[in-house]
Amino acid sequence: MSEQEQSLTFWDHLDELRAVLIRIFVMTALAAVAVFYLKDELFAIVLAPRSSDFITYRLMGIEPFSISLMNIGLTEQFMIHMRTAFYAGILVVSPYILYQLFRFVSPALYENERRYATTLVTSGYVMFMLGTALNYFLIFPLTVKFLGTYQVSDDVANMLTLQSYVDTLIMMNLVMGIVFELPVVSWLLAKMGLINAGLMSRWRRHAIVAILIVSAIITPTTDAFTLFVVALPIWLLYELSIGIVTLTK
Repeated sequence: MSEQEQSLTFWDHLDELRAVLIRIFVMTALAAVAVFYLKDELFAIVLAPRSSDFITYRLMGIEPFSISLMNIGLTEQFMIHMRTAFYAGILVVSPYILYQLFRFVSPALYENERRYATTLVTSGYVMFMLGTALNYFLIFPLTVKFLGTYQVSDDVANMLTLQSYVDTLIMMNLVMGIVFELPVVSWLLAKMGLINAGLMSRWRRHAIVAILIVSAIITPTTDAFTLFVVALPIWLLYELSIGIVTLTK
């Protein structure tokens, strides 16, 4: 901690935090506005998993299909457009947000603490984005394909709303991003001396049961294949976490 940092008063820190939050808000707003105006490109990405032309379906050789979406509210499409643009804007500027927050906190940290914090923030961001990518390219498409085409009878047509589709995509992105933080959280807990590899190995069976339950919640489908697709990467993350904890000193 520098002498200049020690000489700053509480109100000085508060002013600096306010400046950081303002910069974050401005950049997020600018990114959201830019994405908002790129409506065609934005929703080409968002709506891609509803058609068999999506890359995941083509690689899996799934038969052609298309899911139609409908709008039932006067303001719904505009509000969904705004909400989706805001979420995408946060994703775009998330490295800048993390940098600003780390830049605000880092002067108060010692050198070794700063190294640990850098590792924690960087790995946490990478793992969150990996979880989001896995959901978008694999888990969400399989969920949409199953639920969007499932019928109890040919006499009952599916009429899916745009809001349901977008809300499910955003929710599953956030959930998978958080789930992928497991190795990072395990490393942090190991550094704090709260867990060790032996403990995690002994609780492996319980963890597998918990993983299956979480996977069933994430993907509200009834087919075993989709459940396996979701549970497998989470189990691999748990095994990776054991390896990371083993190497943590």
